[in-house]
Amino acid sequence: MKPWLHIVGIGEDGMDGLVPATRAVVEAADVIIGGDRHHELSVNPKAQRLAWPSPFDALIGDLKALKGQRVVVLATGDPLWFSVGARIGREIDPTQITYHPQLSAFQLAAARMGWSMADVETLTVHGRPVEQMIAFIQPDQRLLILTTGAETPAQIAGFLTDRGFGGSRMTVLAAMGGDREQRFDGTAADWNHEVPAFNTLAVDCVADPDAALLPRVPGLPDDLFQSDGTMTKREVRAVTMSKLMPMRGALLWDIGTGCGSVAIEWMRAARYAQAIGLEPRADRRAMAADNALALGVPRLTLIDGSAPEGLADLPAPDAVFIGGGLSAEVFEVVWSSLKPLGRLVANAVTLESEAALIDLQKQHGGDLAKISVHRADDVGPYRGWRPFMPVTQWSLIKR
Repeated sequence: MKPWLHIVGIGEDGMDGLVPATRAVVEAADVIIGGDRHHELSVNPKAQRLAWPSPFDALIGDLKALKGQRVVVLATGDPLWFSVGARIGREIDPTQITYHPQLSAFQLAAARMGWSMADVETLTVHGRPVEQMIAFIQPDQRLLILTTGAETPAQIAGFLTDRGFGGSRMTVLAAMGGDREQRFDGTAADWNHEVPAFNTLAVDCVADPDAALLPRVPGLPDDLFQSDGTMTKREVRAVTMSKLMPMRGALLWDIGTGCGSVAIEWMRAARYAQAIGLEPRADRRAMAADNALALGVPRLTLIDGSAPEGLADLPAPDAVFIGGGLSAEVFEVVWSSLKPLGRLVANAVTLESEAALIDLQKQHGGDLAKISVHRADDVGPYRGWRPFMPVTQWSLIKR
């Protein structure tokens, strides 16, 4: 079947920036869908003009109802790079769609800054929590960010300054490629520009001597988390994450999430990783929510409940972590829900929990390990090794 839907990337130079074949598609369209800005940039006096629907999810139904006509959806830049094209392609057979890419805002911004695209992180906070960029703040890192409005650069400047990156160089680029193109430069610590609502932000991260170092490799310092003392400690958390194996877009169930340290490290470790934390105590859920915001994973989902009852109707996980209290009943529910090649990691501190792990490992296999951690501490006028309670860890992969 010949494609009936065309998704066209368009820039600030409008129709003049389109290749002849793409321009002909727009000029021949029966229906054109886009935002006000897109309609202003395109020319076709005969086409029916439709605005983005509200709610936006209604777009797919609207498009399907137009099948049989020549339909053009206008998007900014590259329709498949943090844009509407990917959303449409998940719902409509891609063989019915022709994509017409234009230079993306990232490519234009990199050209303005003289930055190699291979050496930058590309992010979007457009229509998403701005806090998610926090996870990418690292020394000497360059970021290109699609923002969510005129206020976003100032918010990001605040995040940078609060974490000891106030010297970071920031550039806002607006209306790139058009007659109204603008540029605003400054540093995070002294950022005070009023900028257009539609903009792209370039950040060259510069660490102050006292900057917080927050690598995406698991094992963040314990004191970065609000906690009542009940948490998976740094060294054990790093080993735990190595067995959980975070991967792009994968979902973790964190059963008994506490302050959220494992779920947060999981989400930071891989792009678009997701986590659901199951925690019956409201005070701990509140701490986990605050920690998730502070450490750049605002999309952590927190549920009031306990296993196994609280696991009903949750989407199937790619990995499950149980910080304590594993029983045969909980294992059966978790194991039946876990996707093929899913990873299960359970930690135990008490003798009773350890006995349950050992019994389950005899039945189902997997690896058992005893993790013992000592940290140097003051002992009167001297220093010595102060031990944490040892942790028994059971891990296995569903094959």
